[in-house]
Amino acid sequence: MFHDPSPADVPSDALRDEALAALRRLVGRDEAVFHEGQYEAIEALVGRRRRALVVQRTGWGKSAVYFVATRLLRDRGAGPTVLVSPLIALMRDQIEAAARAGVRAVAINSTNAHEWAEVLARLDADEVDVLLVSPERLNNPSFRDEQLPALVRRIGMLVVDEAHCISDWGHDFRPDYRRLRDLIAQMPAGVPVLATTATANSRVVADVVEQLGSQDVTTIRGPLARSSLRLGVLRLPDATARLAWLLSHLDELPGSGIIYTLTVAAAVDTARLLREHGHAVRAYTGQTDADERAESEAMLKRNEVKALVATSALGMGFDKPDLGFVLHLGAPSSPVAYYQQVGRAGRATDSADVVLLPGPEDRDIWHYFATASMPDQERAERVLAALGAAAAPLSTPALEAIVDIRRTPLELLLKVLDVDGAVRRERGGWVATGAPWDYDAERYQRIAAARRAEQDDMLAYESTTGCRMEFLQCRLDDDTAVPCGRCDNCAGPWLSARIERDVTAQAASALDRVGVPIEVRRQWPSGLDRLGVPLTGRIAPGEQALEGRALARLTDLGWGGALRELFAAGAPDQDVPPRLLDACVRVLAEWGWERRPAAVVSVPSRTRPRLVTSLAHGLAQIGRLPYLGDLAADPAAPAGRPDGNSAFRVADVHGRFDASGLALPDGPVLLVDDLADSRWTLTLAARELRRAGAESVLPFALALRA
Repeated sequence: MFHDPSPADVPSDALRDEALAALRRLVGRDEAVFHEGQYEAIEALVGRRRRALVVQRTGWGKSAVYFVATRLLRDRGAGPTVLVSPLIALMRDQIEAAARAGVRAVAINSTNAHEWAEVLARLDADEVDVLLVSPERLNNPSFRDEQLPALVRRIGMLVVDEAHCISDWGHDFRPDYRRLRDLIAQMPAGVPVLATTATANSRVVADVVEQLGSQDVTTIRGPLARSSLRLGVLRLPDATARLAWLLSHLDELPGSGIIYTLTVAAAVDTARLLREHGHAVRAYTGQTDADERAESEAMLKRNEVKALVATSALGMGFDKPDLGFVLHLGAPSSPVAYYQQVGRAGRATDSADVVLLPGPEDRDIWHYFATASMPDQERAERVLAALGAAAAPLSTPALEAIVDIRRTPLELLLKVLDVDGAVRRERGGWVATGAPWDYDAERYQRIAAARRAEQDDMLAYESTTGCRMEFLQCRLDDDTAVPCGRCDNCAGPWLSARIERDVTAQAASALDRVGVPIEVRRQWPSGLDRLGVPLTGRIAPGEQALEGRALARLTDLGWGGALRELFAAGAPDQDVPPRLLDACVRVLAEWGWERRPAAVVSVPSRTRPRLVTSLAHGLAQIGRLPYLGDLAADPAAPAGRPDGNSAFRVADVHGRFDASGLALPDGPVLLVDDLADSRWTLTLAARELRRAGAESVLPFALALRA
């Protein structure tokens, strides 16, 4: 049993002395003192067992609050703290920080499954002070049903880190965080709860307070100004100029830092260009291997690289107190998200540079990546109907094959429905609970409108003539905002727009690069039998395509802009522009195939027949190859949806094409399409050509979606 002392058992002077001693052990400095608000939060948690929300700037010391409070609560007989943390990288840093305060912290996450039994045994033996878990872990069936109930009975404190993720008004909403309200309701009375964030406006604060399950919440909110940051915006005409500026001035930026991009392709391409010109940088994206990400983080912390060129995958959880600069090639979609990212810099330095190089394509990219974290009514009803009709739990892949929703949006939708109580995750898959679920269209429309307004705010930040730090503080509803005296508007520009002509040529050459691989599909998706398609397992080698090529990705810095314009919603079908055709010819010239194509065949298109035909015909004419025309297609076949999942995409295309009427020559066939998305259209078209006698098939597309 754990003793739960009443507030009267804890004299305030003694508590402050204990807390200060714990703080000094944590930071390793005998002269350390509390920042304003730190002890007040600790006193609320330990002395009064309150629920508290701390909204303080990055680097203020929010982790010190919960580690010191944990130490004091444990010394008074309380059970372990459960710390809900969004990122594994954040967990690594926090475990190391906790050890300095004499706090034994352990984590349960997807990367350390081999340690779970040991962690649970240590919990049972009361040898753990802090258990770090992800919000997703709270709904893991075995953890939720077997370990969590006992842990809730013993819990000494609940900490919700990066609490803005609770709120669907926040810039980084995560449905799993909404489970915390149910967890709080299950906890014994008097267990303190702490929520922390650096990026919450008043609307998010109100939402988080509601999720904490009590209106009696101590809110400690400090000024968000960062006196060490020097904010500046430099407007340059295009991507070539921005990259040329970076090549010219990267070494002038202080120390080491982060270069943020809006897309994976931009991060990879920018890092490659900088390395080719002698800069020590590494790319860091959500597609980067986990071990490589950890290695890159460590290299930046040791100042072994000038910068990581990163997407938003490098955000919450990364802590380098002396980070010298944060630069953005393209703007995030809201001032709140921007503040969160630039807050990585200048935590323990007197000065750090924050530079924004916005692009005219930013809004298009925001729109392109705008994925609804709120459920779509028609999709939700499909999922609920499928689960309601199932006799047993359905795994996500099995459900995917029934409802025709791609894996990532389906998983997000299931999380939302789960939090709303309409579905439940069990061993073996998902089930419908039978609870009524109503689509709150008005609420979702309000959230979408708020996010559009945030995009407008970001554009206003770029063009404001007032203080930039004050602007960000005001958008975070910080009523202490005053001019900073340091930004380019307050103190005058410090960024030179000068670019050497030869550097511009180098940047233009890098952006003019063409050709990205189209990977080969080698395995049929599961669940095709449910859709009446007799395909399973590996695709027969004699029916596969070779690796293909596309001119570029829609998200690329260079050719992506022209392609996004060509494929924009509502754009007319047209002949392939000569400039794009010339670039495609360059792709073919640089391909390096083992054997040159002997003929060209095009994929029939319902939406852009003129574009595809003109591209195929143009390539054939320039390459002096016979153009055999389109594959024959069944006009009655379903069109398929661009957001459909793999099983449905295959089912839509299977049986649609017929290559038996083509006079196929000896040698490879160049198979031409406009846009490669899931790659299943090219896979099925290549299969028909191979079955009709084609020696091999080389897929080619104008663009890859991502």
